[in-house]
Amino acid sequence: MRFKAALIDLSGTLHIDGQAIPGAVAALERLRAAQLPCRFVTNTTKDTVDSLVMTLQTLGFGISKDEVVFSSLSATRQLLKQRDLRPLLLLDRRALPEFDDVPQHDPNAVVVGLAREAFNYDSLNRAFRLLHAQPAAPLIAIHRGRVFAEASGLSLGPGPFVTALEVAAGRTAQVVGKPAPTFFAAALDHLGVASEHAVMIGDDVRDDVQGAQAAGLAGVLVQTGKYQLGDEGFGAPAASAPDATVPDFAAAVDWLLSQ
Repeated sequence: MRFKAALIDLSGTLHIDGQAIPGAVAALERLRAAQLPCRFVTNTTKDTVDSLVMTLQTLGFGISKDEVVFSSLSATRQLLKQRDLRPLLLLDRRALPEFDDVPQHDPNAVVVGLAREAFNYDSLNRAFRLLHAQPAAPLIAIHRGRVFAEASGLSLGPGPFVTALEVAAGRTAQVVGKPAPTFFAAALDHLGVASEHAVMIGDDVRDDVQGAQAAGLAGVLVQTGKYQLGDEGFGAPAASAPDATVPDFAAAVDWLLSQ
């Protein structure tokens, strides 16, 4: 086979808002039957890894915690510990337990993820004031996705709020999750596979597909989740087109197994 491993997005690719995308469970079983190693990479900041895995298992996906190689939450926690940072967290309350072992007194960094309750004037202003008062304090974006898919439609992601803080504080955010090259590299290191032998499957043309291609992987765009008509041409002609654009994850597996 052309590929020796696959990285697979979760929300919008395998499931949406607690519902499995039709055909995705069986397609994952076919991929496993072909003995192609796969790992699951996610930018979600709404749930801890434990909670996310439990939800996926309830939906019928035979996914273990060890296979969720890198969530952007766990990568951010690791970064904070490595740099001895004490974060002001703008996060969904369900994700906060992921940072229980990270000191948060007298914060010297701002961390932004998806935070419905925290995206209000007072919380954002508190984050701005910390950045303004501490020029060395980093602004860390767990990811800067523009939108995400819910059963009711597309909703604002954390990206617009990260941009607001960048503009106000005159700071450039460090992005931890997709499309950061280090995020893909860490997942491939876990698999022991070189980038040219790996493929990323996801519904976000920028963060999943173009991010993976910039890191040396192939990228397959699925037309589910946050996909919008014309996404496959985003950034043209400067940006690479997806290696394949397919209707859903089941079709992505068909394409992958044909290579």
